Amino acid sequence: MNTYEQNKNDRRALVAAIIASGMDDLNVMFLAFTMSTIITQLNLTSAQGGWIGTITNFGMLFGGVVFGVLADRYNKFKVFKWTVIIFSVATGLIFFTESIGYLYLMRFIAGIGVGGEYGVAISIMAGIVPQERMGRISSLNGIVGQVGSITSAILAGLIAPLFGWRGLFLFGLLPLVLVIWMHFAVDATHVSDSGRQTTNSASTSKGRIADLFKTKALMHQTLALMVMTTVQIAGYFGMMNWLPTIMQANIGVSVSGSSAWMVTTILGMCLGMLVFGQLLDHFGPRLVYGVFLCCSAASVYCFTFAKTGPQLLIGGAILGFFVNGMFAGYGAMITRLYPYEVRTVANNTILNVGRAVGGFSSVIIGMILDSSGVPTVMLFLASLYVISFVFMMSIPNLKQARYIKHGQSASKASSVAVAPLAEI
Repeated sequence: MNTYEQNKNDRRALVAAIIASGMDDLNVMFLAFTMSTIITQLNLTSAQGGWIGTITNFGMLFGGVVFGVLADRYNKFKVFKWTVIIFSVATGLIFFTESIGYLYLMRFIAGIGVGGEYGVAISIMAGIVPQERMGRISSLNGIVGQVGSITSAILAGLIAPLFGWRGLFLFGLLPLVLVIWMHFAVDATHVSDSGRQTTNSASTSKGRIADLFKTKALMHQTLALMVMTTVQIAGYFGMMNWLPTIMQANIGVSVSGSSAWMVTTILGMCLGMLVFGQLLDHFGPRLVYGVFLCCSAASVYCFTFAKTGPQLLIGGAILGFFVNGMFAGYGAMITRLYPYEVRTVANNTILNVGRAVGGFSSVIIGMILDSSGVPTVMLFLASLYVISFVFMMSIPNLKQARYIKHGQSASKASSVAVAPLAEI
């Protein structure tokens, strides 16, 4: 394994980028644990409550595009700090909510920050870490996100009973502590950004969304990856938002039993991300995504037949392992497939289109449950992974030889742009 040097400033920047991913998941998940209380206290309909999450997703898409453009044009780390400030302050300001309109506005603004943060953070990591290690770094990034979700659940249990749901959102200001640390501990102008010096520094074409579609081949690649991220998000929301309810209503599982299922499923997700990142770096995306997508389709459908407590727990862990383990690879894969000039735009646009479209899976599943039943829901979710598999196989650049070639090109750029980096 190749070794590489890494200076203190880069190590701190890398740590900041990874931790911020956990903090944005923490903030976003506050809504999941307070939704029923918000609907009751603000006297909302279920439809009005459902729009809170949808508007947040729209904010993510808008923020992903805007901050992707800015990060590819200007200093990525400085832009990154602003994304954290935006979602943190907007989340904290929810403390003052008195009307649904104000809550919609704050969630949209928070979504802008969260949507911008992901791609910028991935690009910062890719500028510091060699291409052959990005799968592992992306998996660590995803695991920290799950830790953020678990922390959100713990805070909801401790804070909400004492200070109410508004008090919980006030804790959304916590990431500002990270921003203050970044301001004093990291020199933004000297964070390594591999590929920067090999591009035209005066280029005004950096960060153009049109560059993701400028040829037929690139358009196909971008649209296919959007389908894959849409399925990724749709499967996650469908699993986490509906399966506990389905188990309680149709299988007779208690609330505590569904909570235990959530814990084992999240643990399965973390293990899946860790394994996926390692396999991605060694075998490339086509083989690894192919295996995980096929296993996701099979595990989702087979979960229909789980009836006893142990079966549900084991099935949930397996489900989480395959279904969400794949999320770890998108940042590494997209970063490698697109030129440096649009690295952040590609990550943010592709993922946040997936978030905006895939977020509607909860509505679709609800409609299927009303008109059919649980087996149809599971068949629907399983079919999504088959669709994703077909689109993944249609991307020529995911063939191992081409994927390696992209990595070698990036490595040559890195050798010009930055000094050799030390092992982490």
